[in-house]
Amino acid sequence: MRGLPAPAPAAAPELELLSQPLWVWQIAFAVVGVLVLAGLARTVWQPTTAALRWWGLGNVVVNAGIAVTGATVRVTSSGLGCSEWPRCTEESFVPVGTGHSPLNAAIEFGNRTLTFLVLAVGVIVFIATLRSRPRRRDLVTLATIIPLGVLGQAVVGGITVWSDLHPASVAAHFLLSTIVVVPCVAYYVRCREPQGPLRVTAPRWVRPLATALLPVGFALLVAGTVVTGTGPHGGDPGAPRWDFDMVTVARVHSALAWLVLLGAAALVVLTLRRGPRVLRTSALLLLVSVLAQGALGYTQYLLGLPEWLVVLHVLGSAVVWIAILRTYFATAERTAATSPAAAGAGTAAAAAGTAAAPR
Repeated sequence: MRGLPAPAPAAAPELELLSQPLWVWQIAFAVVGVLVLAGLARTVWQPTTAALRWWGLGNVVVNAGIAVTGATVRVTSSGLGCSEWPRCTEESFVPVGTGHSPLNAAIEFGNRTLTFLVLAVGVIVFIATLRSRPRRRDLVTLATIIPLGVLGQAVVGGITVWSDLHPASVAAHFLLSTIVVVPCVAYYVRCREPQGPLRVTAPRWVRPLATALLPVGFALLVAGTVVTGTGPHGGDPGAPRWDFDMVTVARVHSALAWLVLLGAAALVVLTLRRGPRVLRTSALLLLVSVLAQGALGYTQYLLGLPEWLVVLHVLGSAVVWIAILRTYFATAERTAATSPAAAGAGTAAAAAGTAAAPR
């Protein structure tokens, strides 16, 4: 009948599982996950080197994984499924009445709850490191940085929501995850070594080349976030985008990828018959991961950036970054000092081989 207002659109039904809202199960999953981790962490009271190494590996996996789940949020346009932070909405901490589709709200809320699992692993590693004997200052420092980085990641995530998913904040959110991975990999590698001077074990030119790949690899990640901020997957249909030429930023990203590939290939050649086995293996895995990531990148570019390939590409970027870090750390090892003279000699040798290199 004319003159009557159109009826308001019906709200989408809330997602339920076994007669309970999905967000209830997501919270339950996070709580149970933390409790399971706490149960597994009984080894932290009398930690062994093997236990520290396994928990350190867990830190690497979860901190890299949270970046991948974040990419899933972005490509499904779920970034504002919870439009506030730390609450999900102005009235609720859980996704009720979000104004977005229940699926989008569930994906974003699920990513937020996973943060508690990532933080739990970091706290467990911190406690285990404090209880290890003899207590090592270098490992305590790394174990302190990691959970603080996770908390900082949560804050940057809130800023990302407040900015309506501005590409700069989205980029910072991803890049902080990759930065937190650095102490995670360092902890994993060094916890099996004694506390002592650093001894370069790589053949000539290998450690400088592996060191140079660190800033180049990080620049590759930065360029990837610029491509993301220019491309179609902004996390929400109304999210702002950078007005860069897509072809140009993609070519810059590709050029940096080729540079990393050349560096990885050179490392394989230089370590083919020399250097410790772990270094040769790390260099080869780096080369393979860069080749696979490059093939994936060109495929998604040619196919118009399909969502599932974008997520795989983010996973690949995490693998390449970890491989770069692992190769770098494999170029040297810490050794126990048997005497003051040996300690001094070892320190001098390390300083000569690691000038300006981050540790």
